Amino acid sequence: MSFNTALTGLDAASKNLEVISNNIANSTTNGFKRSRAEFADVYAASDFGGNGTETGKGVQVTTIRQQMTQGDITYTDNALDLAISGGGMFRIKDANGGIVYSRAGMFGMDRDGYLANAAEQRLTGYQVDQEGNVLPTLGEIKIDTSDLQPKASENVELGLNLDQTSEAISMDFSSDNPKSYNFTTGSTVYDSQGSSHVVSYYFRKDQDNEWSLFIQSADTGTMVGDTNGYKIQFDNNGTIKTIKNSDSTQTYVDNSIDPAIKGQIDFTISADALGSQVDPISLKLDINDMTQYDAASGVNKVKADGYSSGRMVSLDIDKNGVIFGRYTNGQSKAMGQVALANFANTEGLRPVGDSSWAESYASGAPAVGAPGSASLGFIQSSALESSNVDVTEELVDMIGAQRAFQANAQIISVNDELTQTVINMRR
Repeated sequence: MSFNTALTGLDAASKNLEVISNNIANSTTNGFKRSRAEFADVYAASDFGGNGTETGKGVQVTTIRQQMTQGDITYTDNALDLAISGGGMFRIKDANGGIVYSRAGMFGMDRDGYLANAAEQRLTGYQVDQEGNVLPTLGEIKIDTSDLQPKASENVELGLNLDQTSEAISMDFSSDNPKSYNFTTGSTVYDSQGSSHVVSYYFRKDQDNEWSLFIQSADTGTMVGDTNGYKIQFDNNGTIKTIKNSDSTQTYVDNSIDPAIKGQIDFTISADALGSQVDPISLKLDINDMTQYDAASGVNKVKADGYSSGRMVSLDIDKNGVIFGRYTNGQSKAMGQVALANFANTEGLRPVGDSSWAESYASGAPAVGAPGSASLGFIQSSALESSNVDVTEELVDMIGAQRAFQANAQIISVNDELTQTVINMRR
């Protein structure tokens, strides 16, 4: 019977060598997880227990356990190379529509614009709406490479200081006469076709703590809004008290009452004033932060929304897995968010090849979420997770497995000699 015992040892050592060989072969495979052969002894005993004289019947392989520890992170120059720092796995749809899971993050765009790996498995994640807002809907992540449509400007925010020591001007305002105003600045706005236009703002001091604001479309020199000038009154501390139209029939800002009115000046620039066959631009001008101090007049903030059309030039992925398209007009738009999945028992996942695993009864159901939430790790773009195989450790294990194989082979050789001795006793 010792022949059979030694055979089980040979089988176990051979299986162990196969596992070690597979680990070493995949030592440079990104996202690969090393395996470990686990063994248990075999005893033959009756249903009523042993009598204390049984010998072992060998060894058996109980399981090939995968070690799901994290590998080292290496950096690349490809923004679509993704590594997970922490727990979780990429959720990928294979060619048959099934869902598999992987730590290998080598992705690129396929011919249809979807993010996929070399095995044509598509990365899944949360979808976005037309405005780039992330939705709680899982699906394949597709990159929209079309030009970003222009957006007409709607809001302008202007922060500046008007010099309190400026002299009051009594003559009528004219943009062509610099002596008819004390200070001017401008902002760039965009029409419905994405063309840029300049809006000029002229400030004239009427008397102490009182100024007038005139607005002009610089493209055609046409005055817009209240052509008689908006009336700005400052408090004694240099902050805005009220902003009204020229005949005081409409109040935009009034800080003298409680609750205060903090609105914007509404005005429209017609197509004729823009000098283009486009939709009129309706703007809201916010000058609530304007001051009048004893300091040179100057602008500290000009902020206008809207933008021209843009062509996508790059993709960026943040640590939460949100994929942004960057455009030539300086804008960015969310294309989707990578979803990660975690399991109660990751070692119970069933390997299916291509550095991927499938859900099993032992692993439990996946918990899917955004990177950085719950037990899920963060995403690192332009990086890959290396294999967690330590070649030095594997070589040491290989020596042990080799010695075990040789020892069991020696047991068979000894049994062969003993058997030959018994046969020779008959001569």
